[in-house]
Amino acid sequence: MIAEFGAFALALALALSLLQTGLSAAGRMRRSPVLAGAAQGAALAAAAAVALSFAALVHAFVVSDFSVSNVAANSHTDKPMLYKVAGAWGSHEGSLLLWCLVLTVFGGALARARGLPFGLKASAVAAQGALGSLFLAFAVFTSSPFVRLDPAPFQGASLNPLLQDPALAVHPPLLYAGYVGFSVCFSLAVAALIEGRAQTAFWPAWGRWVRPWALASWAFLTVGIALGSFWAYYELGWGGWWFWDPVENASFMPWLAGAALLHSAVVTERRGALAGWTVFLALLAFTFSMLGAFLVRSGVLTSVHAFAVDPQRGMMLLAILGVAAGAAFALFAWRAPQLKGGGVFAPVSREGALVLNNLFLTAAAATVLLGTLYPLILEAASGATISVGPPYFAATFTPLMMVAFLILPAGPLLAWKRGDLAGAMQRLAAAGGVAVLSALAAYALWEPRKALAALGIGVGVWLIAGSLAEVAERIRLFRAAAAETWRRARGLPLGAWGMTLAHLGLGVFILGAVVETGFKAEAARSLMLGQSLSAGPWTVTLDDVRVVEGPNYLAERGRLTVRPGDDRGRATTVTAERRFFPAGGQTTTEVGLDFRGLDDVYVVIGERAGGPDRPAWVVRLYWNPWARLIFLGPAIMALGGLLSLMDRRLRVGAGRARRKTA
Repeated sequence: MIAEFGAFALALALALSLLQTGLSAAGRMRRSPVLAGAAQGAALAAAAAVALSFAALVHAFVVSDFSVSNVAANSHTDKPMLYKVAGAWGSHEGSLLLWCLVLTVFGGALARARGLPFGLKASAVAAQGALGSLFLAFAVFTSSPFVRLDPAPFQGASLNPLLQDPALAVHPPLLYAGYVGFSVCFSLAVAALIEGRAQTAFWPAWGRWVRPWALASWAFLTVGIALGSFWAYYELGWGGWWFWDPVENASFMPWLAGAALLHSAVVTERRGALAGWTVFLALLAFTFSMLGAFLVRSGVLTSVHAFAVDPQRGMMLLAILGVAAGAAFALFAWRAPQLKGGGVFAPVSREGALVLNNLFLTAAAATVLLGTLYPLILEAASGATISVGPPYFAATFTPLMMVAFLILPAGPLLAWKRGDLAGAMQRLAAAGGVAVLSALAAYALWEPRKALAALGIGVGVWLIAGSLAEVAERIRLFRAAAAETWRRARGLPLGAWGMTLAHLGLGVFILGAVVETGFKAEAARSLMLGQSLSAGPWTVTLDDVRVVEGPNYLAERGRLTVRPGDDRGRATTVTAERRFFPAGGQTTTEVGLDFRGLDDVYVVIGERAGGPDRPAWVVRLYWNPWARLIFLGPAIMALGGLLSLMDRRLRVGAGRARRKTA
């Protein structure tokens, strides 16, 4: 009965989204606040209906209702309760319902937003309703999670063991909050194009309205990607954190477009410039999100992340992408000549630095897009298969971003309209000196000596020191009395602190990524009990292996001692497991992680390698120096986004006085 209620609520949400679109469009054309208000009510009701439908699906998983096909395919009575709940979005149907939930919740938030002009808000609510209608129709007619089985199986097939991890409870919701959050930027861009605003005065206000949504989405996506990377790091047992997997790339492209959108929106808000470019990026960010949804579910690309593959329904997602993005970009092409922004500026200015930042970010996104789709295009054109992996991205993406990173600290120190590059570089002289010394020290002290890795360390330090130098300049650190410095620090807007933290977090991430990639060490061999294995400065000894029984799995659990190779430090004990899930017949690994300051000692126990009388197990040992920074950096970046979002200047609508105008 509850499953039928969930299906009904989902169909009701579709009807309400269609009503939202129609009423809002009619309200705009007739300039009727009543119709527009009814559309906003429909948006809130649609979000509530999807929430009820989602709750019904979670209930079906919690009670193990195997008469529901989705539950039978992705759950099991022996599965822990956390994974029963999280399993609700661990399949194609469930993840799509989560997508619809986030989409309609953001639509409801847009409907409740204040300070927007009547015409722009009505058009944006209509566009958001149209997006909701497309995805809800897809869920209702082709991907309903409430399809019944008759007869119902006695037991379910269980969830993919790789998904049976606490990260499943938070990673997809955060990722979808980032993905789908850009839909509001998309709708506001479409609304601006529909309104056909040609006035220069309109665009600074529009930039302010877009920026909070972009900030929130970008921050959510940052945390979601970082958490997913850490999940793969400790769950897959391969010792790495990023492999340029197609689905990894699918999440990275909207992040890059969102970062470019944030910087471009600042120029549009402050100077009224780059209006057309900002609108384009707002459309592009959510288009990349829809492309990611297609790649994850279509099966057109091979990926360890593609858990919800269905080629037929994936092509329907491609059709949705074509309709939504095609209509939006066609509208953009039609209205582009009218997108006139003001704010003339010199090449050397803060605007110029932000434009240069945008060029590098979009070029980087283009390289990722090409590397992701080229194998698919080549196979479709010639039948040949090719794999595009890390070497391609190291040769294309990395140089682009390194140049962007070198430029980045100077931007906030340049004035609007016309900046003083020499003055900015003078204020960054100390940061540059620290960066150069760090690079030289890294080259001299790290073994083996690697010039490119040392250069990367210098770039990371340059970003961190440059961010701190910008704050020091703002508060006149060491150049004014302590009371004056403190007064300036207290008066500094949260947005400025947020920008500093975001740039600093990027530097922290680069340090971790460069050191871990450039200097990691690994070793693997069969070990009998009491034998040891060394990698880098660390040695592990296999002390014990025993069979343990989990809630829904059997495991060989190895106990290992980790100690410094020179025996001068403390020894610790870690456990690593090789798990077998009888319900699905699958095997997974649970790595042993020993956190040593900024370093990770990473241990994996594999299959048996010896005979019954001399048992042995394959043990792999990784030393990942400064790996902590890889995951700390994005956390700092997301915190910076949150602080910027809390800035009062973003909470107060720029156009509040004009909210009743058309």
